[in-house]
Amino acid sequence: IDILIHGTTPYIRPYHILAAVKEGKHIFTEKPAAVDPAGIRTFLEAADLADKKGLSFVTGLQRRHQKPYVETMKKIHDGAIGDITSMRAYWCGTLPFVYPRKPEWKTDLEYHLRNWFGINWVCGDNIVEQHVHNLDIINWAKDAYPTSVFASGGRTWKPNEERFGDIYDHFSCDYEYADGSHLLSMSRHWQGAGGVFEEITGTKGKSNCQDMGEDGRDPYVQEHINLVNSIMGNEERRNEGHRTAYSTLTAIMGRMSAYTGRKITWDEALNADLDIVPKLDWNTAYPVGPVPAPGAHKLA
Repeated sequence: IDILIHGTTPYIRPYHILAAVKEGKHIFTEKPAAVDPAGIRTFLEAADLADKKGLSFVTGLQRRHQKPYVETMKKIHDGAIGDITSMRAYWCGTLPFVYPRKPEWKTDLEYHLRNWFGINWVCGDNIVEQHVHNLDIINWAKDAYPTSVFASGGRTWKPNEERFGDIYDHFSCDYEYADGSHLLSMSRHWQGAGGVFEEITGTKGKSNCQDMGEDGRDPYVQEHINLVNSIMGNEERRNEGHRTAYSTLTAIMGRMSAYTGRKITWDEALNADLDIVPKLDWNTAYPVGPVPAPGAHKLA
């Protein structure tokens, strides 16, 4: 069995995945799908091709494999809390890691790849790299994707130092879905920032999206079990590529809105001529920044 296990940095993911699918390999890849709309379209191409080739494609949005979430979502879809009227999704916690430059890291490119969580074109900013988990849960509950977003964000505590790169330390997004319901989305990096959770409010009650299911196996183990079962034909073939791409795009459009200070629609984000990954050369200088300024930042 030929399988690609992909855990490298997000900027290169869609291109590695497409190459692997062309070679007929089953896929396990971490999230997010990409860092920009150009990468999303490439990732979707890979997902389409996986279907044509009958390949299994599982991604690292592990809540989709976590028994309490799986069982609760079925009950939500069966009407347990009525019609969904509003949602909240938070990824608010401390900054995972940043690294000052070491003398042995000789080039800008090497430093950016090692300090990858500080560089927008490498990680996609925190809303894409981390908050995609929570946004995916909301999309799952809604069985839909937002039609637009109006967002804000910036840097509050991060000093202007190379190790902190050019990403924000907070985003606040108002996503709207086709039925008129809204999602309040927050992604923040600072102490005491408010927790990591999802919450759905319906006409008959509320749910945190995992409160109507029983505990199960570690989802980081279960997702790989599910991939093997899919490949072996022990369950229906899985292709999670499309939904992972679209939930990543949900995060990207929030970043696009916060960076520009204006409303961004789903179609605008999906079709944007936006490719933030530079041509890579070990001998090229890659200066950090500037940090995007709402109202002045351009998407292309």
